[in-house]
Amino acid sequence: MPFKSIVKKYCRYFDVTDPKNFTLQQWYQIVAEGSLELIYSQPATKPTESRHVNYLSMEFLIGRLTGNNLMNLGYYEQISDYLKQYQVELVDVLEQERDPALGNGGLGRLAACFLDSMATLGQNATGYGLHYQYGLFKQSFKDGVQKESPDTWNRDHYPWHHFNPSKTRNISFGGKIKHIQADKYEWIPTLSIQGKAFDLPIVGYKNNIIQPLRLWQADSDQSFDFDAFNEGEFLTADKTIVNAAALTQVLYPNDNHEAGQKLRLMQQYFHCACSIADILDRHLTEGYPLADLAKYQVIQLNDTHPTLAIPELMRVLLDEYSFTWDQAWNICSNTFAYTNHTLLPEALEQWDQHLFEQLLPRHYQIVEKINAIFHDQVSSKFGEDAQIWKKLAILFDYRVRMANLCVVTCFRVNGVAKIHSDLLVTDLFPEYHQLFPTKFCNVTNGITPRRWIRQANPQLSDLLDRTLKQDWTNNLEVLNGIEKYTNDAGFREEYRNIKHNNKIILANEINKTLGLNVNPDAIFDVQIKRFHEYKRQHLNLLNIIATYQSLKANPNQDYTPRLFLFSGKAAPGYYLAKNIIHAINNVANIINNDKQVNDRLQVAFLPDYRVSLAEKIIPATDVSEQISMAGKEASGTGNMKLALNGALTVGTLDGANVEIAEIVGEENIFIFGHTVESVRDLLSKGYQPKEYYNQDPILKNAIDFLATGKASHGDTETFRLMLDSLLERDPFLVFADFDSYRKTQEKIGIAYLNQESWLNSAILNTARLGTFSSDRSIRDYQQRIWLNR
Repeated sequence: MPFKSIVKKYCRYFDVTDPKNFTLQQWYQIVAEGSLELIYSQPATKPTESRHVNYLSMEFLIGRLTGNNLMNLGYYEQISDYLKQYQVELVDVLEQERDPALGNGGLGRLAACFLDSMATLGQNATGYGLHYQYGLFKQSFKDGVQKESPDTWNRDHYPWHHFNPSKTRNISFGGKIKHIQADKYEWIPTLSIQGKAFDLPIVGYKNNIIQPLRLWQADSDQSFDFDAFNEGEFLTADKTIVNAAALTQVLYPNDNHEAGQKLRLMQQYFHCACSIADILDRHLTEGYPLADLAKYQVIQLNDTHPTLAIPELMRVLLDEYSFTWDQAWNICSNTFAYTNHTLLPEALEQWDQHLFEQLLPRHYQIVEKINAIFHDQVSSKFGEDAQIWKKLAILFDYRVRMANLCVVTCFRVNGVAKIHSDLLVTDLFPEYHQLFPTKFCNVTNGITPRRWIRQANPQLSDLLDRTLKQDWTNNLEVLNGIEKYTNDAGFREEYRNIKHNNKIILANEINKTLGLNVNPDAIFDVQIKRFHEYKRQHLNLLNIIATYQSLKANPNQDYTPRLFLFSGKAAPGYYLAKNIIHAINNVANIINNDKQVNDRLQVAFLPDYRVSLAEKIIPATDVSEQISMAGKEASGTGNMKLALNGALTVGTLDGANVEIAEIVGEENIFIFGHTVESVRDLLSKGYQPKEYYNQDPILKNAIDFLATGKASHGDTETFRLMLDSLLERDPFLVFADFDSYRKTQEKIGIAYLNQESWLNSAILNTARLGTFSSDRSIRDYQQRIWLNR
């Protein structure tokens, strides 16, 4: 159906005689819904025959879809040209779309990139997530303090998905279990919730492959109580419906209280049970026996949040299809694969045993048996070693450990960067590696070049097209072809101008949002990621304070103008991370209003970080902050997006930074701080942060600036939470790395003065890092995990 015909139809729908009278919002609806019609009006290409990948993730940070899908469909230029006859720019139309609030940070964005690559590569796949009403939250600041409000993204009127009534499921909770025979039990639940499927199309790049991201939305399976309503009980007539719907209202409900923990556990099981039912239904509909499930299906668990899919599949096979325990376990242990995303032991998900048993009594019984069988396996390998069992047990100290259940069950366990995967088997799971030496492998993360170069950086994309004279968007490693142009004057000038133009665009966004005028010729030094102690935004902050103090003490010193830019959210219950945000905002307010320094030093914190904001920040960045303590960041993907767009990384040898440094060359990256080995050595000797505080006057002055209330109107308690953590424990060695970080930042300022050398390094970051495409990641998953059965 030609787009012109779609526009005519909407003229009638909006009762508009001439398309030039459409508003931008109406044009957005026409373009989005019209594109959806175009998708389903053309013959679809079937993916290649292979195991069907079922990608289970609690979040998919997909970003705005209209522009991305138009590009992948090959309609972007056509529709852009069509709109110009009405003096309408497609980029203005696309700005009307809100980011779907279906994810939060790197985990969800990675899942979105992977779905994009699977569709582009023709890998049979279905994504499974939840249809959140509000997402995590919308972030704003009041007096520098993070405030959370519902992220209302207009879920019920979003044009890119549709309700699929044939996939509705009923999901149970609570109750008791009744033994039938042998391994078969009957679960008699007390509560049932309806799962409704909303399908969102994932469009492959110019290959006519469309695959679903299936999102489950909770509703009551009980109808509205009309009799209660007629009797005047207006507030209780739909109480059950309202309570059920709460299950998919918010991504990651705050779990620092019992009610929140219960809601989150219910949310995770709801996601898993709906997805397992759907996978089995599709498998049986295609005519395959359940005994061959592992031959045709693989279930990839993106972190531990979907772990309940394991006991759920066991339950269904045992109780609904009468498989024996050994048969069911053989199917499960050959179907599930697990991606680990953290080396932080405290971040490995655990559940209270009593809560688990109360909500999911049959599943708890299954986990108990898995644990008992595994205990025998551990004892035969290590003997009755209580310390080893304490580390490996699935059930221990009245906790259900989800990562342990994943490692015991899944046929593959992968890390997401080379150093992370090495540390999995040497530090986090060494005994598991002894038990299962062939389970562990590495798949380094990647990013989709369709979103993060072609869409986010159209000027750079055009330069790459004209220079390479081939389509690099699904073969990113051909970017190495631009390395020979690093000495080409014309190419260099275009590349330089593109970066400057992107900085002007971002400067305008900062001014519009914050009312802050920033200098586009300054170094744009950027840290954009969720707020967490291990990501060390407070290390960045302490250097900013020290720089400010230095400029105040010596106003005439040479200093390369710099804008420090932050964006990211702290979880509502993570008070220390919120304290760091408050400190950054207060320090920014002081610096930005100090006329003695604000022509050379500025700090901006853009609120409500999201994909569409990242698409403006990343192409404009000069310096990419990847400063986690070595050994704590699994991989990172922001480091890849920023470097491919010509930002130079300042970072520790952590996560994918290690591989970036190896590939791009040490002269084109700024590495600082302790290594994994020196961190281990420092901690083994007994790390004392106050020794660093007392011995380093620059660090001491920066800390005292906060401690004495200079950034909090004289209140010495405002930042006590952050300061006590640093001075008493400093669990992520901020103080130990401060001096190295500060000296490296000084090197960056000097290096930026040599614009020709800096430009050379920026170009080489784009040219050499094509391996960090998510297409390469998916090919690695295919070869190392999915095709390996």
